[in-house]
Amino acid sequence: MQAEMLKVGADTIAVYKSKGAEKPAALLIHGNSCSSRSYQRQLESALGEKFRLVAMDLPGHGQSSPASDPTTYSMPGYAKVVGEVAQQLDLTEAVFVGWSLGGHIALEAIAQLPKAAGWLIFGAPPLAFPPAMAEAFLPNPAMGAAFKPDLTEDEAAGFAAAMFKPGTPVPDFFLEDIRRTDGQARARLAASIQPGGYADEIAIVANLSAPLAILHGEHEQLVNGAYISALKMPTLWRGAVQIIREAGHAPHWEQPDQFNALLEAFLLETARR
Repeated sequence: MQAEMLKVGADTIAVYKSKGAEKPAALLIHGNSCSSRSYQRQLESALGEKFRLVAMDLPGHGQSSPASDPTTYSMPGYAKVVGEVAQQLDLTEAVFVGWSLGGHIALEAIAQLPKAAGWLIFGAPPLAFPPAMAEAFLPNPAMGAAFKPDLTEDEAAGFAAAMFKPGTPVPDFFLEDIRRTDGQARARLAASIQPGGYADEIAIVANLSAPLAILHGEHEQLVNGAYISALKMPTLWRGAVQIIREAGHAPHWEQPDQFNALLEAFLLETARR
């Protein structure tokens, strides 16, 4: 995968483009302490050959520069960067795909992107304030690592392992991405979870007019699927959370054929609206 570098304010943001140039298009946003490399099986797939898929590295992640302004490491800060990348790449009418933290960022960005064709999130249970963490997430010690500035090798390994179906070997680059991430991105994100620190995501999905697709790994170790299914989501695609079999928190990597088929169907259906 070859990165193209964009200037967003004082920061440099790495983006990766599939070979496809046809619409519909999608902008892919990765999770906490990960990178666009997690979307390789979309960018370099038959789907990527056909349609325009673009993945971006968040500030402080992957090949992007650390944030010049520490407040960027927050939901509103990340959402602003996503909006500016979409503007630069003429993707304001695309489908926005967000994994884990990327899903929460996508929800935060909805107000900035009123022409978006649709929203697809996974591993990202919508949260109000205060966040109902005990209901939205499953009890897993790896959750603590998501908000620590410095991780031991054991903590990094546990965090990475929690992203997959139990027993799945962890690809080396997932650990590399965790080690490479600016530790302040995790710490500042934790500090930003306060009143006014992020939009009410439960209200967002309850009042959304654009289609919303939610995917969920059958063997998720971090997110409680029952919590998501109980939310009011009138534009929920196909009327239900879509389960990806034999996958955990990273179904786009673990089961790319299933994931890509759902993404393609959503792209085509939202393009016909």
